[in-house]
Amino acid sequence: MRLVLKLGGSLLYNKDNQIIITRIKEYAKVIAQLAIDGHDIAIVVGGGKPARAFISAARELGASEAQCDWLGIKTSRLNAELLCASLQRHAYPKIVESLDELEIAAYSNHIVLMGGLTPGQSTNAVAALAAEITHADLLLNATNVDGVYDKDPNDPGAIKLDDVSIENLEIILSGGGTRAGEYRLFDPVAIRVVKRSKIGTVIFNGLNPSNISKIVAGEKIGTMISHKTSSMEE
Repeated sequence: MRLVLKLGGSLLYNKDNQIIITRIKEYAKVIAQLAIDGHDIAIVVGGGKPARAFISAARELGASEAQCDWLGIKTSRLNAELLCASLQRHAYPKIVESLDELEIAAYSNHIVLMGGLTPGQSTNAVAALAAEITHADLLLNATNVDGVYDKDPNDPGAIKLDDVSIENLEIILSGGGTRAGEYRLFDPVAIRVVKRSKIGTVIFNGLNPSNISKIVAGEKIGTMISHKTSSMEE
């Protein structure tokens, strides 16, 4: 199976912004085993809290949104370097910095790691594009929530959805921010790419790295984004 994993940068840091070394090692162990089992894997790592801290400071200092985006991109690539180091011989030796590079690296028989690519584009969008370009069977979005909820999960009465159509996901997430550091579960570009290519996508809790192998094995964890075919298309 060809997989693309979007790994939220927030999963790699504790509340004090300290790197969680043990979790990175756990991710490396799970991902390396999937590669050994024959799966082709590309990973896009987000910037997390450190990226937001840099972006906030830069914005206060008068930086443009493009400059803020570049800070987020650079931080996400540093996070990818950490996972790359932990994966050792299983990893492609260079953090991929363009979709052209990805097309080549994806056939290297190594786990490919990426961060952000272009200002104005979230790592969720990068992951969706990576899944589209590599013809991935599954896009796995590891975040710090259990999946997609019908409204803000912090609101009373919010209900987790086991399955959601891409059209309903657009509605639920329509209020998300689009400035640097404000991308939520999925931004409009990521949704558009997943929708046009009908990419099988699961949004799930990444606090437990073993959830990845469970999903690949067929367990229902998190929220599956469905692509229903209309009767006119059948």
